[in-house]
Amino acid sequence: MLTSIATASYSIAAVAYFVLAILLLTSWRGRLHGIVLPVACLLSALWASLLASRATHDLALSLLTDMLEILRNAGWSAFLITLLGLYRQEDSPFPKMNPAMAAIVALYTGCIIAAFYSHGNFDFSSHETIDFINNIVGSLVMAILGMILVEQLYRNTPVKQRWGIKFACLGIGGIFAYDFYLYSDALLLRQVNPEIWAARGIVNALVVPLIAVSAARNPQWSVGITVSRRILFYSVALFGAAAYLLAMAAAGYYLRFFGGGWGTVMQVSFLFGAVILLLVVLFSGTLRSWLRVFISKHFFSYNYDYREEWLHFTRTLSEGEHRLGERVIQALAQLVESPGGGLWICRESGNCEPVTHWNMPSAGGLEPLDSPFCLFLENREWVIDLQEYAANPEKYSAIMLPQWLPRIYRAWLVVPLIQHRKLFGFVVLAQPRSSVKLNWEVSDLLKVAGNQAASYLAQHEAANALMVARQFESFNRMSTFVVHDLKNLVSQLSLLLSNAEKHKTNPEFQRDMIETVYLSVQKMKRLLEKLSSSDSPDKAVPLVIARLLQEAVKSKSVAEPKPILEIQDSSIAVCANSSRLERVLGHLIQNAIEATSRNGQVRVRLKREQDFAIVEIKDTGHGMSEEFIREKLFKPFESTKSAGMGIGVFESREYVSELGGKLEVSSSESNGTVFRIVLPLHQTDQVFKAVT
Repeated sequence: MLTSIATASYSIAAVAYFVLAILLLTSWRGRLHGIVLPVACLLSALWASLLASRATHDLALSLLTDMLEILRNAGWSAFLITLLGLYRQEDSPFPKMNPAMAAIVALYTGCIIAAFYSHGNFDFSSHETIDFINNIVGSLVMAILGMILVEQLYRNTPVKQRWGIKFACLGIGGIFAYDFYLYSDALLLRQVNPEIWAARGIVNALVVPLIAVSAARNPQWSVGITVSRRILFYSVALFGAAAYLLAMAAAGYYLRFFGGGWGTVMQVSFLFGAVILLLVVLFSGTLRSWLRVFISKHFFSYNYDYREEWLHFTRTLSEGEHRLGERVIQALAQLVESPGGGLWICRESGNCEPVTHWNMPSAGGLEPLDSPFCLFLENREWVIDLQEYAANPEKYSAIMLPQWLPRIYRAWLVVPLIQHRKLFGFVVLAQPRSSVKLNWEVSDLLKVAGNQAASYLAQHEAANALMVARQFESFNRMSTFVVHDLKNLVSQLSLLLSNAEKHKTNPEFQRDMIETVYLSVQKMKRLLEKLSSSDSPDKAVPLVIARLLQEAVKSKSVAEPKPILEIQDSSIAVCANSSRLERVLGHLIQNAIEATSRNGQVRVRLKREQDFAIVEIKDTGHGMSEEFIREKLFKPFESTKSAGMGIGVFESREYVSELGGKLEVSSSESNGTVFRIVLPLHQTDQVFKAVT
């Protein structure tokens, strides 16, 4: 029964592949893909025809069937290789023998040798076990290779063009996947399952329409594939690991077969050790570095995938747990598989100083900017290979290297960091894990990356300098306000002393003098506390503004003219900081007094208008012009007074605006000035007003 099923199964496959081959040949337009695919179909048709013939006459498989199966697999692998473009020289259609092609050819050569050795034996018996294993393992390896090539083809095809090859990938991948299933089962059970083997022909026939659809969609088979270095790296690593495990499994089987009573123990111990060794190798940074360099040298025309390298370089500079200096070293080191390095930056002292290091001992060498070494880096912008310098110093104009540089352990490259044609610094990189030759491509990439890194470092340095400058600016601004307050206090005490001789016998003057001195001392204490405190600024709290006005006016009671206070509503409350608002009121009252003659008048009034508290400070002084109010009044460090600092009105307006209010002024020359402080009422005060 199975014999007739196998005959029909493989006959259907033979007819299907033969018809597809004829259709493809009639539509061939001279491209290589157009001839490799029909050849693969013809080989598949011959293979299926021979198997159908052997099944019809109930004959065992032979060396010929084995060879045709190898050729069929080779035909499909060749078709996938032509689509991937691994066979071409750059700008040339002719084949080349690169390491990938050499490995594939060696694999199929080994399978042919194994087929000759086993003579097509797929029947398990005790004396033919080795032949059986050799044949099965060879078939498994061909199936794994085919699946890897299919995966590479689909992954590396641009997304917009996958519609043209997805059915071919599904069909060819199905052929190799079914073979893998068939021979994995045979290796596990030590015999080929007749039912699975009989269904193999139908399975191969079912994929023919899928391949035909892709051929119709893409008759030229131009898919624009660019093989990714990362994908190739992982594929090679995966293929190597799979081959290693298969070899170790075969070795373990032989140990068990020939080990006698110790066979099982030796097999388990050997396989465990082999897996541990594989994990150690896979986690080895040196091996990964060597594999990346090997793939770049032998599989690609250029050493780098510049898009991937630049994205990785930028991510390393922008992100990471290290500081920026260490990230710069790491980003440059990754380009040449270097394990570490050190960073030097030019400072205002006139030296390049060591800033940080990464996976390298600290080197404390200072290098003057006018030294031949630094001048060479700045003028030539060359990457210095220290090993090449040791062999041929004339190539680098025989410059004298710094004395500290040879003492750096395993120092290899000196990469200049150029910013606006000037030397910003340089990076010393350690020797790589695997051999990397400093050719023009590596040198140019390091130079461009060094310039980019220099811009990052320069921006970082500028940001730090700006932060320090802002801190000084903040301190200077606070100092200016403090000095302004001290000036007002000094003026007030000076006025007190000037009137003391005249009114020293007046008891009322004596009381005012004592109270003024007391208030001045308290203000100076608060200023000292503010200078020594590192806490955040005081928060605004509800306060009755009438009390602040009373204290402010009382502190100016010894002045002439003495300010007059009018309070229309003593319950008005605002939300502010008491000290800062009192300072604002004191500034404006003091300015009004200084602008008014002794026989003039200064009047301070508190009133309510809707939901706002209004403080008016009116004087009969010399007034201000409209131009002065518009252009200079609120500008810091502008003052008409000989000893003035021009900061009081500016600070007053800033704080009133911070409270959500506004400072208004109206004045004219010789007619006095009116300042109006408009502040929003405290919320509870607004609610009380609405209720009443």
